[in-house]
Amino acid sequence: MTKENEIRVARKRLGLTQQELSERLEIPKRTIEDWEGGRRNPPEWVKKLVLEKMESMDPI
Repeated sequence: MTKENEIRVARKRLGLTQQELSERLEIPKRTIEDWEGGRRNPPEWVKKLVLEKMESMDPI
């Protein structure tokens, strides 16, 4: 699974939109769009931190 897909899968599992994830994590929405769309890849350490933070979130 690619980096952007892991973030997308985790976001969808939580039932969040890109905007909601942006607001919760204080990451620009455009950055999330780029990661999920494959236009940019987050550094491995950033991806790990984002996914860990998402694991601790409550689903909507």
